[in-house]
Amino acid sequence: MEELPPTITPIAPVTALSPAPTVQANVAAGEAGRSPHQRYDELIAARGAPELYELKVVENNQWITHPDLPPQKVWAYRGGNPDATVPATIFARYGKPILCRIHNELPSDHVGFGTPEISTHLHNLHVGSESDGFPGDYYSRNKAGPTLDKTGPFAGKGHFKDHFYPNIYAGYDQMQNSIGDYREALGTLFIHDHTLDFTAPNVYRGLIGFYFLFDHIDSGQEDDPNPSALRLPGHPYDYPLAFGDRRFTPLPDGQLFYDQFHVEGVLGDKVVINGKIEPVLRVAARKYRLRLLNSGPSRFYEFYLVNSSGTVQRFTYIANDGNLLPEALFNQSKVRLGVAERADIVVDFSRYPIGTELFLVNRLRQESTRKPKDVRSPGTRVLKFIVDRYPPTQDVSQVPRYLRPMPDLPTAEEIAKLPVRRWEFDRKNGLWMINQQLVNVLAPRLTLKKGDYEVWEFIGAGGGWSHPIHVHLEEGIILAKFVDDVQVPIPPHERGRKDAFVLDQTMTIRVLMRFRDFQGKYVMHCHNVIHEDHAMMLRFDIKADDQ
Repeated sequence: MEELPPTITPIAPVTALSPAPTVQANVAAGEAGRSPHQRYDELIAARGAPELYELKVVENNQWITHPDLPPQKVWAYRGGNPDATVPATIFARYGKPILCRIHNELPSDHVGFGTPEISTHLHNLHVGSESDGFPGDYYSRNKAGPTLDKTGPFAGKGHFKDHFYPNIYAGYDQMQNSIGDYREALGTLFIHDHTLDFTAPNVYRGLIGFYFLFDHIDSGQEDDPNPSALRLPGHPYDYPLAFGDRRFTPLPDGQLFYDQFHVEGVLGDKVVINGKIEPVLRVAARKYRLRLLNSGPSRFYEFYLVNSSGTVQRFTYIANDGNLLPEALFNQSKVRLGVAERADIVVDFSRYPIGTELFLVNRLRQESTRKPKDVRSPGTRVLKFIVDRYPPTQDVSQVPRYLRPMPDLPTAEEIAKLPVRRWEFDRKNGLWMINQQLVNVLAPRLTLKKGDYEVWEFIGAGGGWSHPIHVHLEEGIILAKFVDDVQVPIPPHERGRKDAFVLDQTMTIRVLMRFRDFQGKYVMHCHNVIHEDHAMMLRFDIKADDQ
């Protein structure tokens, strides 16, 4: 078995970028065309100059996924250190902006599935549209996406693009405190490619990374003296795990296989964790925060932690979709994840003798990209933990009952008066559609006024499909769920803020939405990225409230 590194190495900031970043796209220096960074001068005046980061999207022809397979050709995000952890991870903090330059160094003569253009989306960040990774904003030295600014000598093409990540809470305008509403904080975010029509194969190639966002409550320091701090397990005991389904051709060839022309895609029969099949993670006998991500493209999971005899172990569930829950869910036994959903759990490995082996198993069976089938024991082992040492210092981390409060919400009477938008997710004539239409990134399906509340209804039109729905820029709060018009309970782990909503077949989900602080073009789509690539996506625009 391949071993995961016992701790992650976050990407370090750089002291300077050459050429220096500019608010307008520096097309003369080879930057891809883009709109100016929104609120840049205002935010750095309030919060200080941004930290500078540099990511390179590169090809690696010698990646070892499993000892029994030959080296694979994968794509990856890399920081300045070529030995940085896989997937690449950035530690960020609210109140400290980041300017991240993302270079496209993929080979222009690439053959096979995927495309060497990129558009990088930092999933769930509250960010201006020019830095959101809009699908039509893809770029390379040789090609510019249809929605890029085409002015300048290279007509929108470029070998890099600067992304401005302001790291402010939603509610910035409302609160008037230069940072926003701390109750809207995000925690576990992830980076992935979002190139129009090629998101699934590019992600399948490996374009996944993490972005941890800390603040005074979730500070990343378990010995934090601040009385506001939760003191959850911190680095190096705060560990990201990205799960993805993959398929390989038969040996001796044994190469990563994907059919990007099939509208139902390819369901992987192997699960990679941080790019490895059935890896081992050696842990100390203490508490760990494990950040679980379903990176897709298609498989859903229901994970259980078991010992070598198959007995289910317990843990604490603290966050869903990157957001700390209002209250910790203690004594939990399972985590179910649709594509793009996340779950942060705390496992106390001090309960086990040194030498104990534990396994994360997936018991959710799935036989096609359509939907999960059922839950069956004993499940498939996907990750082994070995408790192999005592920690060098005392574990002072804790998991309090109360985590992060919910933001203020409209009353039931106020919600009843809000406009309602119905979004039906369906398949017609072999094509994926939203409200009977295919995606057109050049034209918005709707225009919203910045700051307004709305109720969005996501409706599954049947056909035996499950759709994890993701809305860019903002999160929503589930108001109600219905299956075949019968209201069903909202699970406890879904009662906080969310950015992915799993719409199962004939389900309807009512979600409270509000779009704030930034404007421009964004998308909503199914995060089964095969469906997204085959047009189950729409563009919406946000305009200023005085326009």
